[in-house]
Amino acid sequence: MKVLIVESNPTLGELWKNHMVRQGLDVELALDQSQAALALNGDKIDVIVLNVVLSEGSALAVADLASYRQPDIQIVFVTGTSFFSDGSIFSLSANARAFLQDDTPPDDLTAMVEHFGRAV
Repeated sequence: MKVLIVESNPTLGELWKNHMVRQGLDVELALDQSQAALALNGDKIDVIVLNVVLSEGSALAVADLASYRQPDIQIVFVTGTSFFSDGSIFSLSANARAFLQDDTPPDDLTAMVEHFGRAV
């Protein structure tokens, strides 16, 4: 299963990536919208873990591009804020499957990714 993590905090992104790799997933880390767009030009991606608040670029632009380039892609949004806490992210991104806090334990995040990745 191929996973793209889009997270501006490299420490957090590496933590998630390393945990998922230890679980046998093929994971790429992008730190901003530009890197994510490049990753979406490559191999098929099954699941994106996407922080709603990126330091450079727009998470919704990444989600739109992902849906356009790879319509079956599943997106797990994460955030450290209360932004979109009303669930509106699900109406803004057709491929949104979950919305989690960025302090979700890596085991739980990986389980979500594996669950939605199998649905593809």
